[in-house]
Amino acid sequence: MNIENLSDREEIVRFEQALGAFDSGQIDAERFTAVRLQQGVYGQRQQGVNMLRIKIPGGRLVADQLDAIADVVEKYAQHDVAHVTTRQSIQVHFIPLGKTPAAMHRLADAGLTTREACGNTIRNMTACPLAGVCPKEHVNVGHHVKEATAHFLRNPLNQQLPRKFKISFSGCEADCAQAMMHDCGLIAMTKHGQQGFSVRAGGGLGHKPRESIVVEEFIPESELLFALEALVSLHNRYSDRTKRAKSRLKFLVERFGSQGFLEKYREEFERTRQALAIHPFPKGQWREPAGDEIPGPGAPRTLFAQHKTGLFALPVELPTGEVSSAKLRGLSRLMRTHGLNLVHTTQDQNLIIPNVTGAILPLLRIGLASLDLHEPATGKNVVACPGTSTCRLGITASTLAASRLSGGSADLRIRVSGCHNGCAQPETGDIGIYGEGKRIHGRLVPHYQMFFAGNGIGNGSLAIKGPSLPAARIEEAISRVQAAHLESGHPSFFVWARSLPKDYFGDLLADLAEVKEEDLKSVMKDHGDESEFRVLQLGGGECAGASQTRIGANFFEAAHERKYRSALEFQRKYPDAAQCNEAILRLLGAGLAQLRGEHPQHDLEGLSLQLRELFPGEISSDFSDIVERFAQRRDTTAEELAHFSKAVDGWTRKVSRYATEADAQLDLTESSLLA
Repeated sequence: MNIENLSDREEIVRFEQALGAFDSGQIDAERFTAVRLQQGVYGQRQQGVNMLRIKIPGGRLVADQLDAIADVVEKYAQHDVAHVTTRQSIQVHFIPLGKTPAAMHRLADAGLTTREACGNTIRNMTACPLAGVCPKEHVNVGHHVKEATAHFLRNPLNQQLPRKFKISFSGCEADCAQAMMHDCGLIAMTKHGQQGFSVRAGGGLGHKPRESIVVEEFIPESELLFALEALVSLHNRYSDRTKRAKSRLKFLVERFGSQGFLEKYREEFERTRQALAIHPFPKGQWREPAGDEIPGPGAPRTLFAQHKTGLFALPVELPTGEVSSAKLRGLSRLMRTHGLNLVHTTQDQNLIIPNVTGAILPLLRIGLASLDLHEPATGKNVVACPGTSTCRLGITASTLAASRLSGGSADLRIRVSGCHNGCAQPETGDIGIYGEGKRIHGRLVPHYQMFFAGNGIGNGSLAIKGPSLPAARIEEAISRVQAAHLESGHPSFFVWARSLPKDYFGDLLADLAEVKEEDLKSVMKDHGDESEFRVLQLGGGECAGASQTRIGANFFEAAHERKYRSALEFQRKYPDAAQCNEAILRLLGAGLAQLRGEHPQHDLEGLSLQLRELFPGEISSDFSDIVERFAQRRDTTAEELAHFSKAVDGWTRKVSRYATEADAQLDLTESSLLA
């Protein structure tokens, strides 16, 4: 995969300016939160320091980028650790806020960006860790990840979504990137000799886990962006912006029902198909799959033969995803020494070095060992989120718990999250757990909610919910479950666990779930704690992001409509382009009404009367004149559209000036409507 430069120096400068304005009191904390989240700067439990999340599309990194990340860890962070996430991003914690711009500039030197790695945006797009080298794949989806990332990064549609949006790409039906749990999952396939993708949508973990539904059994490769943008537009248009806990795409499936959701999707798809008709689409290099070995969810854990004879992918274990600056720098040197330049992060928080020849393999292993880096060991397939070590939402010390757990001789996949949000993907593990607090005999006791037999890849399923047990007993509980599995003799934990009676795990672990009053003292502390367990009230986390005023979101959506208008006008689809003008008027008119605290009218005529009452003067009178001319139109010609568009754009500039004067903290710089 060719690594593209995703950085933008100007936006880093604007972030520095916003940081200065925040420090001087010109921007309040809530508004600045939206600014820094857009740039990948996330608050921590600890005051005065932040996490910087680096966007790594498809998990692809080159040696120079490893060096840049090592420099950021060494020069700007107070702890010498980089953390690989289950979304194949890299997080660096404990960076003082004032040092974040310098860290961004260093990353930009290597073409890396933190833009839209947090907040209400399309998050880092994930892909099969073996994309480009797996024998089973139809196509290297790394190319599609790159092109889709470029399409949406800094796209007006993607700046103020109701909440985050997660996308995965898999190169074959095995679906190692786990489309099941994503807002949108794309699976490469061929049908009747045509190359394309199956599209799933509406999956998610955390609050109310839900498996995605199929929205397209098959679309040709040329329609990939149409489907993606249609789903993002659907989310932007219909997801709830007030009840943030229910603002993910999966709740639209719940709200509309599967069939209703599909109908809404098809409406959006037809519109994006028209608007993006002349937009170039990602074209991959397709080939016939070979072999039948499935790497599995996350990545292979042993040396893996690539589709090109004589080349191998070598996995490298990073316990709970953590790696020091010295190891990052040592790995980049080792890669250069042996003529390698590419490394992949994986969804199981490890690394994979592709394109290793048999001749250099022994030397590479020796070099890795000198850095205290090794291939994954049996029983060490344990993934953990940071939990209470840094996260404001963390309830339990997930990383400490994970360090004491083992997948045993069957190498079961253990997934440990510090809260119900499920960043470690517990619902997709053989055994998954998430932290919670439960009051027993009047005292708060740290617990882990257990899940069994999850598997997010093709033909898999989200896990079966089990009992909730005190954190102090979770090691014994997992050992007991593993022993029962081994005693059964069944080779597949997934199949075995799903063949058991419904109450099996509850009965097996009943004595561990029960806490007698005299046993309280033995379960009152979380892993690593000297004092009794408590849940800190830190004002909530920032996973749900923060928003600017509603009119700010409307401006970005209006900018998206103007982009569509230009595309449709170029295709001589003048009536469709005119509808974009109508949408711009409705969006910004509604935003003005909301700026005054009013519920906006939906139709243009009603909105015109409402604005006349709220804004006597030029803004409302110009709006009414444009609406009246639009209502009296007959056939939309090129000349009529140009005239109408000029009037709409002129009115938009007046609204932007008014809005920014009314709210000095409102930043519309990137909405592209001010030109």
